[in-house]
Amino acid sequence: MSDVILFSDAIRDRTRAVHRETEGSAFIAELVEGKRTRDDYVALVGQQYFVYQALEHVAEGLRGDPVAASFVDSKLTRLPAIEADLDFLAPGWRETLVPLAATQRYVLRIHEMAQWAGGFVAHHYTRYLGDLSGGQAIRTLLQRQFGFDTNGVGFYIFTEIAKPKLFKDTYRAQLDAAPWDEAEKDRVIAEVERAFRHNAEMFVDLERATAAVA
Repeated sequence: MSDVILFSDAIRDRTRAVHRETEGSAFIAELVEGKRTRDDYVALVGQQYFVYQALEHVAEGLRGDPVAASFVDSKLTRLPAIEADLDFLAPGWRETLVPLAATQRYVLRIHEMAQWAGGFVAHHYTRYLGDLSGGQAIRTLLQRQFGFDTNGVGFYIFTEIAKPKLFKDTYRAQLDAAPWDEAEKDRVIAEVERAFRHNAEMFVDLERATAAVA
């Protein structure tokens, strides 16, 4: 009898390549290597605002869904932290901030997930588990590079999650328990890949936009 592959492991394994490509995007690589400016970081936070605004709006609408509801957790909510970061980093941002073209496409796709719980979970997983994992290392690098304490990097600070590893383990167990057949699991994994690509495209647009004002 062959070993059973957990769904959470299948997601990680089958999206590993596109995940690495996204992490290796020039904009992010240069940011964590200290080759980007504070303004470049502010530009990133600004685009994240639109992404999380969409994701958390859809999440509220799916609180009554029998599958999606188990993943919707107020401990993960990021929008207030992003708004506070932008208030600190770029006062007056609400009057000037606009989504880039790639961000608009990303946001549109997230809103489409309001009609598909599995797709919503795919985007939810891609964002929040990344924030609780590599995002924590990014926070440390940004604090060191720009002299931040907590203001400016509140997005990465999950004050209500004392043990991120335990939280992530529970999250993955919920993925494994989701009542999806193999065809639906394949669709969810494909949507995770699509979410990573939307991220990568947003980083490309950020690289272009910041180069234009350099």
